[in-house]
Amino acid sequence: MRDAYHEELDSIGDGLVEMARLVGSAIGRATTSILDSDLKLAEAVIEADQRVDELQHELEARAITLLARQQPVATDLRIVVTSLRMSADLERSGDLAQHVAKLARLRYPQRAVPHDLHATILEMGQLAQRLMAKSAEVIITKDVDLALQLEQDDDAMDLLHRTLFQHLMDDRWKHGIETAVDVTLLGRYYERYADHAVAVAKRVVYLVTGEHADELQPDIQPATQAEGA
Repeated sequence: MRDAYHEELDSIGDGLVEMARLVGSAIGRATTSILDSDLKLAEAVIEADQRVDELQHELEARAITLLARQQPVATDLRIVVTSLRMSADLERSGDLAQHVAKLARLRYPQRAVPHDLHATILEMGQLAQRLMAKSAEVIITKDVDLALQLEQDDDAMDLLHRTLFQHLMDDRWKHGIETAVDVTLLGRYYERYADHAVAVAKRVVYLVTGEHADELQPDIQPATQAEGA
């Protein structure tokens, strides 16, 4: 019985990893769809989000069954409860990737992103995908240092988000109100996606240590700074 119990705990972790990988792929493909005005790809991203929702529901069902039948305590209880919260973050990340794809579909055959902002949106999409890949690695390895690093890496997304607004507020903006709204929404989607990736990593810190990430003070440099040092 205990072996089956721990196998079920492990399966919850496996489900989280699969969710993270799916939503990581989704944001990458959604970014391509919005930049290339690729309707077929956008539709594929929108449809694929159903699998993420299904995984969350399956994970919730397993977690609730464990809580009811096994009444876990201490670390095991922390695993179950924290996993439920992580699944919610990952499901919301999938929704945000879907929002990007839906905007691509809405503006098709036109492109929602002006040419002079392509590089910024591409960088935001690539960064979002890297952050989620790191979150998946953190779930697998339970690496607290990597989890704490992820929060600092997110500073790069905040900087890109501010860059978008600088373009929008520039007197030379020439793309109209509708495009300004589209770009504003896109910036928010990517910024929130990154926040959820960070939240997943922070929850792993709590799962492993029993302490909240904000209470820990890692003596590490953000990857973006270290590379430029």
